[in-house]
Amino acid sequence: MGTRAWALLLVLCGTIFLEGIDVAMLAVAIPSIRSDLDLPTDTAAWVMSAYVLGYAGFTLLGGRAADLLGRRRMFLTWLTVFLAFSGLGGFATEGWTLIVARFVTGVSAAFMTPAALSLITTSYEEGEQRNKALLVFAGTAAGGFSLGLVIGGLLTQLGWRWVFFAPVLLAGALLVAATRLIPHQPHQPRPAESENAEPGNAEPGNAEPGNAEPEKGPGRPRRRTEGFDILGAATAAAAMLLAAYAVIRLEHGLDGWRLTAGAALAATTLLVVFVAVERRTPTPLVRLGILRTGSVVRADLGALLFVGAFFGFQFVLTLYLQELRGWSSLQTAIALVVLGCDAILAPTLTPRLVTRFGHAKVILGGFVLAVVAYGLFLPVGMDWSYAAMFPTLIIAGTAFALAYGPLTIAATDGVAESEQGLASGLLHTFTQFGSAIGISAVTAVYGLASSGASAGSDPDATLSAFRAALIVPVAMVTLGALLSSFGIGSRTKPPTAGAPAAPAAPTTAAATVIAATPADAIPGASANPARQGSS
Repeated sequence: MGTRAWALLLVLCGTIFLEGIDVAMLAVAIPSIRSDLDLPTDTAAWVMSAYVLGYAGFTLLGGRAADLLGRRRMFLTWLTVFLAFSGLGGFATEGWTLIVARFVTGVSAAFMTPAALSLITTSYEEGEQRNKALLVFAGTAAGGFSLGLVIGGLLTQLGWRWVFFAPVLLAGALLVAATRLIPHQPHQPRPAESENAEPGNAEPGNAEPGNAEPEKGPGRPRRRTEGFDILGAATAAAAMLLAAYAVIRLEHGLDGWRLTAGAALAATTLLVVFVAVERRTPTPLVRLGILRTGSVVRADLGALLFVGAFFGFQFVLTLYLQELRGWSSLQTAIALVVLGCDAILAPTLTPRLVTRFGHAKVILGGFVLAVVAYGLFLPVGMDWSYAAMFPTLIIAGTAFALAYGPLTIAATDGVAESEQGLASGLLHTFTQFGSAIGISAVTAVYGLASSGASAGSDPDATLSAFRAALIVPVAMVTLGALLSSFGIGSRTKPPTAGAPAAPAAPTTAAATVIAATPADAIPGASANPARQGSS
């Protein structure tokens, strides 16, 4: 790649780094914020949960908006919104201001990130060059979260407001560079939107009236928003918001189960309505036929299981280190940095393995390594040294490097370029919900296992509850390994057709849900790890 191509990649990678570092830093800073602003536990939890709702609720819509309204436009617009509301959070003096700021920041990330991903798939030549760009992007996402934990600890020592202001400075620099480097994109007609139509079959001279084909004559193209599926967009956003809320509430177990069940039922109902709308509208937000393309659904499910297991394990490990071992937030963050080894391995080792074995076998290898890693930690003891934990950490990080990038290729294999934003949005949606489900599931199992009267005061009982919770990530990656063994991606060589979308950023939702778990939602735990020392 030339200098300009590398510069563009640096900007796009900087965006996903910004997202990862932003959430990781806030997760570390929540205890100081809570103490300084005298926030109650539920308000502090919603400061983080609001980001999950915004991100997971609008990711699908954000991905399709990039296809229909312009990737450059969506990227620059929502990067600006991200910058503005991150700054607003830094000036907040009330809890509600922080909640609003984090919700809008999550929404902006839901639009900004798929746009950045699809910019990669349309800016780099298909094949080795694009795959390398995607894997660099994946490694940067993981590196942002890992470094954010440490940087957040350091900045919090200077004052928690710097956790908001630092992303503003980085976002400002990225915005200036992106304005210069991202080219204006020529108008492209929308693809055939019928459920049974194959994407890419709409030719410029034969577009249907609703497909936004440029008109000849007056010199102005037809507006790309003509026929935009407003009802589909509204029902999709509402369904995703309610589903994300229901998943977050799973961590409370049976407490308030009627509200959790009501949210899940409402989300399911709206999802059915959304499917009905998409089947009938001539210009659907989501062409349902994409779900039958290649291995899209299987790969997205694989990503959900893998990401959910990864961050579910990380959450249990964080509780173990801080609640049982008494490690500080900064000590824990430094210990977990080794999980970020995928930032190095993803762009260096993984491309070679994919070239030699194909992405399907590399995905399966990643799942198998994850089963080994989490299984090694099941017999964790009260006085394990860091050396005893290190094999699990390094193997888990390596597994992430092997599985995540190739899962992205499989999730977009055979998808037309005009629907790359949609494919990225689907992948984002699955990974966001995967991380939320993983965190909520381990929290619920931990709560059930430690529900005895002695769990809060007996370290052995608490350790037993941690071991029970560790079964969840083991089960998830085992199921994922079985799924991948049936062929996530049918190719045995690197794909030469289709435009693989760049990896999503699962770290965001994971860090958010970690910090969002209220202390009183975890029986036997004195505080959530993200709030250690806040009382």
